[in-house]
Amino acid sequence: MNQEILIIDDEEEMRIALTEVLERSGYSVQTVSNGIEGLELFHKVPFSMVITDVKMPRITGIELLKEIKRLSPNTPVIIITAYGTIDNAVDAMKEGAFDYILKPFSAEVLDSVVLRAIQSKGKVLTNQEYHTPKPPLFQNNSCTIVTNNPSMKKVIDMACSIAYSSSTVLVQGESGTGKEMLAKYIHQHSNRNDKPFVAVNCAALPKDLLESELFGHERGSFTGALQRKIGKFELANHGTILLDEISELDMSLQAKLLRVLQEREVDRIGGREPVQIDVRVIATTNSNLREAIDKRTFREDLYFRLNVIPLFIPSLRERKDDIPLLAYYFIKKHCLKNRKKITEISKEAVDVLTSNNWRGNVRELENVIERAILLCNCNIISPEHLFLDTPLLAVEKEMIKPSLKAGITVWEMERQLIFNTLEEVKGNRTKAAELLGVSIRTLRNKLNEYKYGKGL
Repeated sequence: MNQEILIIDDEEEMRIALTEVLERSGYSVQTVSNGIEGLELFHKVPFSMVITDVKMPRITGIELLKEIKRLSPNTPVIIITAYGTIDNAVDAMKEGAFDYILKPFSAEVLDSVVLRAIQSKGKVLTNQEYHTPKPPLFQNNSCTIVTNNPSMKKVIDMACSIAYSSSTVLVQGESGTGKEMLAKYIHQHSNRNDKPFVAVNCAALPKDLLESELFGHERGSFTGALQRKIGKFELANHGTILLDEISELDMSLQAKLLRVLQEREVDRIGGREPVQIDVRVIATTNSNLREAIDKRTFREDLYFRLNVIPLFIPSLRERKDDIPLLAYYFIKKHCLKNRKKITEISKEAVDVLTSNNWRGNVRELENVIERAILLCNCNIISPEHLFLDTPLLAVEKEMIKPSLKAGITVWEMERQLIFNTLEEVKGNRTKAAELLGVSIRTLRNKLNEYKYGKGL
């Protein structure tokens, strides 16, 4: 292969083990026991790649990484770390590390990461190439993030700086802040942007269906499996997979996902052999995963695997300076969609929007603007078009008004509202949950309670 790799680790046993694995795969290897010796050798030999531990005497792996990237920005650097130094791994990704390997790891994991690094050489972009001045619209293809807020800009800058790597990203934030949009933004700024972006809502399907959806199944592996099904991980091969609402994943599927992240392979249900994959994983959650770990509803080892690069999206309450900018953006967007000619929003209406609490964040704001456009018959949106004080969306009120009678029970009223909303959105449960302001799991539980779709 004519690929020469430099290994830097202060543990002799680790250097020996790494050398054996890589030489068996056909690579040429040189090893040193500390970063100073590593830099001296790096100046003399044109290494294809560097593998270094984080915790070492004299200089750390992070300091070593910075110097190597200064000397040779396109040389991939792989970091070896442990649970105790996971924060250092995050710092390493910010500084340009290609990927990290979490101890303990198998020979197959090492081979896989090294091969991806070799294949990607020449495609890696330096942090400096991403840190260029950006306008308020952070746009790429179909993904547009609208902001002028300093905190949000920092999130986008970090997303850009880590986009080229293959490391797992955990995007956290309240519902409606734009977590999926940020995931798409990362994908579109990566060297995988010409490959698939596959999104999976982990709360949208029950456990058994979700397992097949994620990992696939073989024909005859269970009743009803009439043919082979390729799972989302395989469909996203060489691209990016978004695992939305990761906190809703069943514990048994969490264990299977952990293996996918560790081994870079999936096992189809009923399959005889694992399928190798190269997928960048981005997970999102609006829950506190630390609390979920304490409650034993989320695996701590999976959390460490996902939380390599944590991104926190601020709520709209924390970036109210963006509200006028977002309002004008949504006016333009939905006027075009609905063939309206509204060009302005009054100062009074902007003040109303800015003073609102926005529990539904940017998604709620967009819904309010879209509704205002439909209700406005002039060329300027005023406060009376906003309907912020109503507990239900106007469309929902219109849906249930004809069927409500004095004496109707709350149970029946709720049932009618849910069924009518589902009918309005043509059975799209995700959209219905969004309009009703509940989680997809809550909606699914309510539908089970009402026996929706079972001969009502």
